[in-house]
Amino acid sequence: MIHHVLLACPRGSEHASRAFYVGLLGLVEKPKPPALAARGGCWFTGYDAELHLGVEDDFRPARKAHPALLRPDLDVLAARLAAAGHRVTWGDEEIPGMRRFHTYDPHGNRLEFLAPAGWLPDERTVGTPDPR
Repeated sequence: MIHHVLLACPRGSEHASRAFYVGLLGLVEKPKPPALAARGGCWFTGYDAELHLGVEDDFRPARKAHPALLRPDLDVLAARLAAAGHRVTWGDEEIPGMRRFHTYDPHGNRLEFLAPAGWLPDERTVGTPDPR
């Protein structure tokens, strides 16, 4: 089982990270331990996933490597991202039984969101992040 995935971000980009990961993706910011908070970056949790954004001084976005996150609200999320000006690229049938799309965070890191074909969102969980 994976505890978290770390993505790099440029120094001073925490505001943009929060706007995207909390404001658009609906994740919850998780406080970093004080010793790590001094390094910058942010931690987010929700939908049974934990993402850490860590400052990298010679930052380059991950264009190929990416986390793939299950989301019950796939279509709603894609529409919200597109409406906010983020490019949403739907995948083809390369992964049998899965619907998926790719987008990029404000730092240029690639993200994939997917759901099993026919998986209908539970109205009680759409837009409700995991409170961990």
